[in-house]
Amino acid sequence: MDQLALLMGGFAAALTPYNLLFVLIGAVLGTAVGVLPGLGSSMAVALLLPITFALDPTAAFIMFAGVYFGGLFGDSTAAILLNTPGQSSAIASTFEGHRMARHGRAAVALATAAIGAFIGGLISTTVVVFFSPFLVTMATSFGPAEYFALAVFAFLAISSVVSESMTRGLAALMLGVALALVGIDGPSGTERFSFGIPELFDGFDIVVVTVGLLALGEVLHVASRIHRDPESLKIDPGGVARISRADFRKALPAWLRGAAFGTPFGMIPAGGAEVPTFLAYGTEKRLADRQDDPEFGRTGSIKGLAAPEAAANATAGTALGTLLALGLPTSATAAILLAAFQQYGMQPGPLLFQRSGDLVWTLLASLFIGLIALLALNIFLAPIWARLLYIPQHYLYAGITILAMLGVYAISSSYFDLYVLIALGAFGYLMRRFGMPMAPLLIGVILGPLAETELRRALAVSEGDPSILVSSPITIIVYIVLAGIVILSAVQHVRHRRADRRAAAVAG
Repeated sequence: MDQLALLMGGFAAALTPYNLLFVLIGAVLGTAVGVLPGLGSSMAVALLLPITFALDPTAAFIMFAGVYFGGLFGDSTAAILLNTPGQSSAIASTFEGHRMARHGRAAVALATAAIGAFIGGLISTTVVVFFSPFLVTMATSFGPAEYFALAVFAFLAISSVVSESMTRGLAALMLGVALALVGIDGPSGTERFSFGIPELFDGFDIVVVTVGLLALGEVLHVASRIHRDPESLKIDPGGVARISRADFRKALPAWLRGAAFGTPFGMIPAGGAEVPTFLAYGTEKRLADRQDDPEFGRTGSIKGLAAPEAAANATAGTALGTLLALGLPTSATAAILLAAFQQYGMQPGPLLFQRSGDLVWTLLASLFIGLIALLALNIFLAPIWARLLYIPQHYLYAGITILAMLGVYAISSSYFDLYVLIALGAFGYLMRRFGMPMAPLLIGVILGPLAETELRRALAVSEGDPSILVSSPITIIVYIVLAGIVILSAVQHVRHRRADRRAAAVAG
């Protein structure tokens, strides 16, 4: 096993006090920046990029390993505690993670996220080391039709599974797709739905959308009910975050399922972590419905948090492997890391393993070390982060509002984005008020541009022949599985509605 020998050589180079120090520094700084609403893991890497220019390449990239995974955990920390994901990959973690925090299990939720990050990252990094040629071959088999099928799968699967009402789920999805259509049309270069406002020519920034709908919408919702629910926020006692054996046994299958979703997606160009995290969450929701899990959607299910966390970090691990092996950035963070490699005069790709093999294997070894350091660090820090919820509600949510405003303004220094943030916050409040699901809208905003672009590419290649959309085994399998999920979800919705009617009749 040549890979194993090379990896051991990488561990020998990485396991020095000097390099271990930079792994730890990267993990702490990445987490700290990722926690701030509106910034996120990619911003953590971008902000800390200039710091590394004074370091030698090995120490710099070892520090980036810590920043990379530390930023992802910071995204999840903000999502769980403040209902404000630092990046779109953490959106799925808000649904059950924030419910757990609000019902006295904040430290357990953060520990679940830390362990999920460790398991997902460990599995994906191991796959990168030993099986990257196979995954790269699989990734190159995706064309425009396959990407479109994947987007449609995510659209309908999420809308039908995570929503109590399929009608409301599809309505929220359409609203999300409508928001995604605002801006300049790429192929034709014409503006659409921007009403002549120059600031809308680039469309709605995903950070503004997620912070507005989730963070500011939550602030307005809590403010409207603060006198009715004065004790809605609770907190775990201090100490090291511990997961009971029962919780660990419940979460372990979800962690593994999430990692299985996330690992292949990191190899797919433009795939991102949004699809696998939402699919992992949707799978847990479907299983919870089948098992009548009383926690899911109410007090917060550990499975509903564990799966998307593992999926997000698994995607991040294989995304870095794709960058190293192909020179192809499949996420915003990977694109920033590509710039870092080029800054040091290196071009990621197949030749990188030949020309800078020592650096590459040291970096891969440091990913394992960074995951261990991050797990140990955040298991102890979880109760400290959870103490944010000790802050009185009016101070806490005022602080969230200020941080959200600062985070959004820092993106483009535009007052217009703040106006959009406020409007979307009000819209998010109305969605909560009338029971509209948030996940389908967000998946529509995130994947709407991808679906449109790949559909138009596929039809351009086939000269308008729609049969190209079902012309490959991958697309046929995706649509068959999607049809099964939608039918099963419709049957479950009908059963639940009948059960609710019977219960109402008995109560009456």
